[in-house]
Amino acid sequence: MRMSENKKKFKMLGNTHPAIIAVWAALHAASALLPTIPIVGTGFSFSVGIIFAPLAGIFFGPIAGAAAATVGSFIGSLIAPHTATFGLLSFTTELLSALVAGLVSRGGKFWPLSLLFAVGGSGLWLATAAGRAFPLFMVNFALGALAMVIGGIFARKWLTGRNIALQFVAIWTCTIASLLGASVPFGNFLCILMYGLPAEIFKPLLFVTPTERAIFSLLAAIIGTPLLIGLPKIGVYVGPQEAAFDEEPVEDEEP
Repeated sequence: MRMSENKKKFKMLGNTHPAIIAVWAALHAASALLPTIPIVGTGFSFSVGIIFAPLAGIFFGPIAGAAAATVGSFIGSLIAPHTATFGLLSFTTELLSALVAGLVSRGGKFWPLSLLFAVGGSGLWLATAAGRAFPLFMVNFALGALAMVIGGIFARKWLTGRNIALQFVAIWTCTIASLLGASVPFGNFLCILMYGLPAEIFKPLLFVTPTERAIFSLLAAIIGTPLLIGLPKIGVYVGPQEAAFDEEPVEDEEP
């Protein structure tokens, strides 16, 4: 008794065909052309398309999701350089966002790895003069870590269940965990490193940052929940659905 080769391939890719992942990367890249949102007090801006990165992790898993986010973000920074705050390195924050969202959404024994990004982000923050001058900002990283714990324990069950409200909450939780716990700390570190931003810049962002990310996570949940429900019905498998292929192994015919 063993699983068919096709199912094995799908399982390795989060049950999603590589062509679907490539299409998502293309949509991610095109999203760079969407209107940008200014980051209060910094002179920088970012595209609302950042929600495509955590959704990639939730839909395709941490590895395939991170690959899709990396390709999509990198191409997006080429076609819309005004949104590339860190130049060609801009893809790194979205790579981390997809990776963490994927880990949290899959639960199991690997989700605690996501906490390493919140802890590492705190270390990077304290490694800068601005961070040491304003350690209170790490409250945001702690909120991200809290969302990682809640999502790691409950998100997989909620995403694979039939309660639409819980699926919505799960996508919101995984998204804000990835943004506050991984994307924000690493992005802020790059800002300080590349542009020498002082602590005064970040003080008004103490409340603005989690509010903005909560709104973006809400947008991700509004877009992601119907896709999570509808795409599998047309054969496009997204979300943590690997268990569906583990219940009954298929025996291949012997020649």
